[in-house]
Amino acid sequence: MKSARIIKPKESLEIQQSETPKPKGSQVLVKVHSSGVCHSDIHLWDGGYEGIGGQILKTTDRGVKYPLTPGHEIAGTIETLGEQAEGFKQSEKVLVYPWIGEGLCPSCRIGEENLCDKPRSLGVYVDGGYSEYILVPSYKYLVKIGDDLDMDAAATLSCSALTAYGAVKNANLKPDNNVVIVGAGGLGLMAMQLAKAVTGARIIAMDLDDNKLKAAKQDGGVDDVVNSRNEDPVKAVMELTNNLGADAVIDFVNASKTVEADMQFLRRRARVVLVGLFGGELKLS
Repeated sequence: MKSARIIKPKESLEIQQSETPKPKGSQVLVKVHSSGVCHSDIHLWDGGYEGIGGQILKTTDRGVKYPLTPGHEIAGTIETLGEQAEGFKQSEKVLVYPWIGEGLCPSCRIGEENLCDKPRSLGVYVDGGYSEYILVPSYKYLVKIGDDLDMDAAATLSCSALTAYGAVKNANLKPDNNVVIVGAGGLGLMAMQLAKAVTGARIIAMDLDDNKLKAAKQDGGVDDVVNSRNEDPVKAVMELTNNLGADAVIDFVNASKTVEADMQFLRRRARVVLVGLFGGELKLS
């Protein structure tokens, strides 16, 4: 099979040929149809990402080993199954859950493998979906995709959708709560749609870009928008919430300036959910 691999950071991916693996036990071989490009893949290619004070945190210091086949947003079809795999059949369309743990740490034992002490995430710590086939460790990491769901769109659900859903869930929103969602990019829009669908909260979208805020209105279903480039975000949110402040903030920008603003338009008992890498500092007074 052919795979697009990162041989060394910041070098072009190299197409390599290798033997197609054969599944054993509960393993499943999936033929890859779609594999998304996440910003984490860019960090893997860069070999690191910026931390506090501009310090570069190396991926190899986090346990990543090269050469590596990236790609953790994967949708495809069942090619072959190990003898202990069940509940699936050949050619079925599936989404691959990539956040796999080693199975023994405290998080793994309670079903939170995404928080594993020694993760084995597909496309990060082991070879992923930039390949013709991927060997999935167990059938339990597969979700069937219906014919009504586009596979290209479905591929991102195991990362971007779960990230957005987790943020909305952690905000613990109640009907009629005011929630400010900072950042109307891909993750922010998905969080807006999810919050609208499952919480009944009033959603205020905040961004610097009028085009993104327009998309938030049209596609995200938000109730109000704030362009923090053109108006004071604190004043705007306070006016929209009758000077009570927001019941929750979900910040997908997660930079020093946005988080400092978040803290100023929260009401008492409010909740703040920060999503993504935070490379700055937060000063509280």
